[in-house]
Amino acid sequence: VYQSSGGVSPRLIGGIIMTHGDDAGLRLPPALAPIQVVVVPIAQKNKDKAAVADAANAIATTLTNAGIRVKVDDDDRNSPGWKFAQWEMKGVPVRVEVGPKDVAKNACVVARRDRPGKEGKEFDVAVDPNVLVAKIEGTLADVQGAYLAQARAFRDANIVDVNSYDELVAAIDAGKWARGGWEGSDEDEKRVKEETGATIRCFPFEQPAGPHKCIVSGAPAKEVCIFAKSY
Repeated sequence: VYQSSGGVSPRLIGGIIMTHGDDAGLRLPPALAPIQVVVVPIAQKNKDKAAVADAANAIATTLTNAGIRVKVDDDDRNSPGWKFAQWEMKGVPVRVEVGPKDVAKNACVVARRDRPGKEGKEFDVAVDPNVLVAKIEGTLADVQGAYLAQARAFRDANIVDVNSYDELVAAIDAGKWARGGWEGSDEDEKRVKEETGATIRCFPFEQPAGPHKCIVSGAPAKEVCIFAKSY
């Protein structure tokens, strides 16, 4: 079978935004993020600027050589706080901050996108290449795992097992995803859509143990499907 493909579609991008985004903006999984780490130098305009810039670029070179996708935000038109918020909105998984005190200690600050505020910051991270690369790679892996776990937890918390049509209607009215047996016809599915606005979204690969009965007809059902509204 030969099949054409439209590649990465807006629906896929929308799915990433809806699955992982929060009130501060995007939260891109590290494996997909075009920029995995943003390095923000923090220095007064006419004081320690060169030293801090050199340290930031050295950090970026170390990470780039390790295969990590990095950007240095050295635009001095905006404050560090503005940059933090901007890169959080863009969903970059990890931020590295370096200022004069960090340069003096040969260290930096590593901040995670998935943990806002001080909770997500680790101070005095050594910039020795072996230490820094291991720290950043480990943090990226942790963020990737955290996003996946959060998405699965949200999915599982919003799936409701239903055994009748009335339970299906109640689940959809509550904004949930209704999972139940299906042995219905095209007309049965059309009725569900007309009365609830929901359609069959998928037949899960991992099917719950039976026996099952069709949530519309009540007949024995070989498979379980998930009904939900599309947006």
